[in-house]
Amino acid sequence: MNFLEKISATEQTQLLKKCLVEGLDLAAELRKRGLNFDDLRYQSNVVLPLPKAKFHPLDEVERTANGIPSISFFAGAGGFDIGFHCAGYDNLASVEINQIFCDTLRYNFPKKLVVGPPNFNGDVREKELIAKVLRDKLSLETPFEGVFHGGPPCQPFSVASNQRFSKNGENFKRVGFGHQEYGNLLFDYLWFIQEFRPKVFILENVAGFMDMDKGAQVQRAIKSLIDNGYSVTQPQVFDLADFGIPQHRNRFVMVGSRTDHIFCFPQKSKPHVPCMEALLRDMEGLSNHETREHKAESILRYRELEFGKRDKLGRVDRLNPAKPSKTVIAGGLKGGGRSHLHPYIPRTLSVRECARLQTFPDWYVFTGAIARQFTQVGNAVPPLFAYQMAIEIQQQFFGLKYPLLSRQHQRFSIPTLFEQFA
Repeated sequence: MNFLEKISATEQTQLLKKCLVEGLDLAAELRKRGLNFDDLRYQSNVVLPLPKAKFHPLDEVERTANGIPSISFFAGAGGFDIGFHCAGYDNLASVEINQIFCDTLRYNFPKKLVVGPPNFNGDVREKELIAKVLRDKLSLETPFEGVFHGGPPCQPFSVASNQRFSKNGENFKRVGFGHQEYGNLLFDYLWFIQEFRPKVFILENVAGFMDMDKGAQVQRAIKSLIDNGYSVTQPQVFDLADFGIPQHRNRFVMVGSRTDHIFCFPQKSKPHVPCMEALLRDMEGLSNHETREHKAESILRYRELEFGKRDKLGRVDRLNPAKPSKTVIAGGLKGGGRSHLHPYIPRTLSVRECARLQTFPDWYVFTGAIARQFTQVGNAVPPLFAYQMAIEIQQQFFGLKYPLLSRQHQRFSIPTLFEQFA
């Protein structure tokens, strides 16, 4: 990203108004001048100091194999898979129903078994069929001396997924366990846990998963697991910003094991990592970093926003560089996720920038159309949180030493890098 000012604020305003009045294509006009959207700036571009928070991107992890096998259910684009891979686990298989996600998993992990289309049926409701594939392809035995991790599709339990509807409309509701397609997938996941008896399992979902049906279904699930010999943590709802994720993201997490040990969650960290820490590192040449070519009228509105404020027409927020990002949203499979606005550039974030906020490593590639890439990123468990969980599990249940990051994250000089923004 080029941080040098190539066009003044006055010239930007003149160009934008010219495009608006004459119906010109802003992207084309920028190219004529040797510019692009990253050369544009907000009207108010005060440089904010960043808190001294420790941020450790997974790109910096030196992976050491630990020999612990794991299997991912509802794998999505691979958030849990990446975190456990970086922690040294042997990811044997990912079970996923959506081919878009399966394509991304196979691209990044070509040697791993991906139980999903077009090669397999990845629908966990077909329990016996999936179990047979796992046994035939992996010679999977019971009990499984490894980890199962997964989170059933969260849309029926999510508040965010309903925000596009009018609060007074009949669609503004969380169907929860009554959802015809996804509502009972929790108990399908429990079937696999009880069938293969992994040493440890993780269940993750949106915060709304906890209070749906006043918690009755979650308590029913816990009782079923305890009756089958598992020790289960008290379910927790965390803001993942408390674990070094540069994004506010509230998630339900539950862990169980076939041991007497009750899992202790990773320690929280303060201060929070600001979103700009994830966006600072150079992205030139990285995959999935195509930025949207906005219309002049949109940029004119965006340029007026202060940090943290929302463009109500486009329903996008300008991020505050000194705070964690607002939640990266997936959207539905019929529509891409809604991106936020860059803190210092009046445009929406690219897929790669959203992936940075979700703590995906830069080597991880998202396949498919750009709208579907946003969906994959927004649906995922932040890999850095999955990594922390994986480290705690291997230490608490398998007695393995905590591996350190290969090098300390090198903090960029804020005045040097941002002086051209002002």
